[in-house]
Amino acid sequence: MITKEKVLEALSNVQEPDLGKDLVTLNMIQDIVIDGNAVSFTVVLTTPACPLKDMIRSACENAIKILVSKEAIPTVNFTANVNSNRKDNKALLPNVKNIIAVGSGKGGVGKSTVSVNLALALAKDGAKVGIMDADIYGPSIPIMLGIRGERPMMKDVNGKGMILPIEVMGIKAMSIGLLVDEKQAIVWRGPMASSALKQFVTDVLWEELDYLIIDLPPGTGDIHLTLVQTIPVTGAVIVTTPQEVALADAKKAVMMFDGPQIKVPILGVVENMSYFTPPVPAGTEETKYYIFGKNGGKRLADQFEIPFLGELPITMSIREGGDEGKPALLYGDDISLQAIEAVAKQVARNISIRNANQLPTQVVEITE
Repeated sequence: MITKEKVLEALSNVQEPDLGKDLVTLNMIQDIVIDGNAVSFTVVLTTPACPLKDMIRSACENAIKILVSKEAIPTVNFTANVNSNRKDNKALLPNVKNIIAVGSGKGGVGKSTVSVNLALALAKDGAKVGIMDADIYGPSIPIMLGIRGERPMMKDVNGKGMILPIEVMGIKAMSIGLLVDEKQAIVWRGPMASSALKQFVTDVLWEELDYLIIDLPPGTGDIHLTLVQTIPVTGAVIVTTPQEVALADAKKAVMMFDGPQIKVPILGVVENMSYFTPPVPAGTEETKYYIFGKNGGKRLADQFEIPFLGELPITMSIREGGDEGKPALLYGDDISLQAIEAVAKQVARNISIRNANQLPTQVVEITE
């Protein structure tokens, strides 16, 4: 006779591959229903973008058939409760579970493209996602999301006027480009730019989010320091291209986040513009041309012993999507879509691992 106790005992032998404990100990099993030989239950994942879902499903089915009854007919359902590990008092962004900074050492490597498509990929998998354009001097998120010229609404919250982020393509977005005339250059000193970033944190009503993606400006300056000193950053994603001149600057970004003063975990390195694959007839093998060099991002990750998140190709759909406000994740070709989704799943996976195994996320205090 199949019982709930036997099911739980069997599933206690199924390990969560990344967290190193069994599903029962991690309280990931819910809603066990037994009807004769039919056994159904729900596995609560730490992210809806879990890349190991099929592996977990197979392991659960095998455990039921081998350890409970060979006649059992298991049905494994999935839901997700994105984990968080914030230690701060949550006075700022209290309902945001994870804050992800996307940075690069230099401009022109596709950092904003990665930020936009990463946000959309996580949302496509079912997460609640926002994107904050922290590139005060060169905001590009409005163009890439097709919302240039739009203006955010205001809402009174307990007597304070709050800015409502623009909701587009299933995510929430805020950028300085939505508040100023795009025909005018933003000529501000560092403290003014930092103040604008703080307002995006304190005066924007982000509400409940699983992930807030922050698209940082290039370099290692005031904005970056203000960010980590204002809100608890879960981790950083570093974007580079394969050539040495980009890698040299990307190393500085890695060393800034991983340095002794800041110590924000590096979730990994994304290599953008990795290769070009020309269109080929159906059934013909694709050829990759490594125009800017090969494996630069992988070497950078290996050098600093941080994860390599994957390669993104050079494709017309990624370029056109950014210019036309139709991101490749939603409108692009299969090559672009698969590459972006693979990177997003690795980011989500590494966030879960970081929250389970590293110190709680908190605001950085820089004393020197």
